[in-house]
Amino acid sequence: MQTNMRLAEAKLKELLEFHQATTGMYVRVHGDHLILGRRETTGPDKQWENNDRVRLTQLSASAYGLSVKRHTGRWERTPFTGTIEEMVDIILGCMQHLVAPY
Repeated sequence: MQTNMRLAEAKLKELLEFHQATTGMYVRVHGDHLILGRRETTGPDKQWENNDRVRLTQLSASAYGLSVKRHTGRWERTPFTGTIEEMVDIILGCMQHLVAPY
């Protein structure tokens, strides 16, 4: 399964770099999840930290579920499922505010 996730990670990175709204986002694998976020400075000392934004969870060989990170730090599932390409389209279509740089 890890090999499939590494291939999915590479594909997702390529798709994100293709769109201006998602350029510069990181993708990391955590189990069956592809986590997307941005490195940003936080706090008064302006330390760089990962800021996870959205997560794709592998449901089958080619299907993923989309979750968003809440202000509480918990992941909230959305009703969206589909291929990686479809999930990127959903993110670009109705979740640009979640992936835009602050």
